[in-house]
This record gives sequence, structure tokens and C-alpha cells, in this order.
Amino acid sequence: MTGAGRLVARDIALRFGGPTGTLALDGMDLDVARGEVVAIIGPNGCGKSTFLRVVAGLLPAERGQVALDGRLIAGPDPRIGLVFQEPRLLPWRSVADNVTYPLELAGWSRERRRERLAELLPLVGLSAAADVRPVHLSGGMRQRAAIARALALSPELLLLDEPFSALDALTRERFNLDLLDLWEKTDTTIVIVTHSIPEAILLADRVVVMTPGPGRVAGIVPIDAPRPRSLALLDGAIVSRAAREIRAHLERAADVA
Repeated sequence: MTGAGRLVARDIALRFGGPTGTLALDGMDLDVARGEVVAIIGPNGCGKSTFLRVVAGLLPAERGQVALDGRLIAGPDPRIGLVFQEPRLLPWRSVADNVTYPLELAGWSRERRRERLAELLPLVGLSAAADVRPVHLSGGMRQRAAIARALALSPELLLLDEPFSALDALTRERFNLDLLDLWEKTDTTIVIVTHSIPEAILLADRVVVMTPGPGRVAGIVPIDAPRPRSLALLDGAIVSRAAREIRAHLERAADVA
């Protein structure tokens, strides 16, 4: 990366179902610095996933603007990679063909796609699974392939919508460490939605707490822990303090709602 990836979202509002429908977001603001990891946490239905889709250009905001490095996001953008809770791999294509699919759509030659694949698969630990179809992969391996696909075009911003929520606790911890390692290697700006307070603290430089819907920022908790991080961080006093502050924001927001 070359220092790109600053995200600025201002006064984002979005309603589903027309003028009298459900207001999902109302005045959501977020600034993410280049190379920063920010976790978004909040109650069910607060608009976390909706906000990610607005940032990714998949949903148009009713009000407000999103910009990446000063350029407005008006639709799907190759500078932004998005990983959903479900991997959404194409079942008839191999891991290699799934990972390189965005490159194919972008008109890359077969040789360039092969070269990029050789960089991506080791990055996510899937070198031995290049020719395997998704049905023969574990859930964790499918999610690794989805992350590699999201990284194919070297995005400046990677959005992760609860990517490890379907995994068991031990696998999820390992994937959190893998994601930290991936971030250190790529220096990509990351915004991750999660329901797990420990996961948010382990991964993020800052944790953004959202209000119950319609979603907006209830509070921001900085995580003053050095990097590189390990699971030992979860046993430290920093985590206890940060967790208390996050829960306090969630409780205050719930009381106001």
C-alpha cells in the first residue's frame, strides 16, 4: 500500500421502504485514518451492516456522503473490498477461479491473474487448495478464499461484515490472529463489524459503538494496546477497561433509545 485508504463518512441517513418506512441510519459519521483498523459494534438492527453497504457503494444514502481519499463513493468501487458474513463463493468455480474472478471482470490477462493468485493464496494460507471447489472446503477455508477475493484488486479499504461469526470459538480466535497478520502484511485500512467485544478490542485501534436503530455513533473507545498483538492481550487490564467503556456506551445508548 502507498498510504491510501482514508475513509470519511458524514451524516449518513438511509430509510428502507419509502418515506414512511424504517429509518436504518440517521446521522452516522465515521472517520478512519489510512492504515487504521476500526471495529464497529452495536445491538442487532442498529444498522452496522447497512452502513458497510453504504460505504461500499452498494446502497445509496438518502442523506450524507462517503469519501475515500477525498473522492466520493457513488457506487461499487474497486478501491473497496467487502467480505460478507457468508463467503458467497461461486460453487462451480475452484478456489483459484473464485479468488481471481474480480481480476477476470477487470480484464486482466490470464498471466497477470496467475501472478496475482500466486501472491494471494499464500497470504491466506490456501496455496494447497487452489484447485478445490468450495463444497469441499471447511467454513474457515471458504472465508479465507472470500478474503483473498476481496484483496485481489489491492483495495485501499477492506470492509468485513462479521466474517468469523459462523466459526467456533477456537477457530475464530485463530482467524483473528490471521487477520492481524494479514493487516500487517498489506497495510490495508480495515473496518470490521462484529458483535464480539473481545474481538473488537483485539483487532482494532478504535471501537465505534452504535446506538440502537436508527444507527449513529454512541461513542468511540480507543484501544491503547501495542502492536503486534496476541491472544495474551485478552487477559490484560487494557481489555477490561476498554470492555467496561464499550458496555457503558451500549447501556447509555439503550437507555436513551
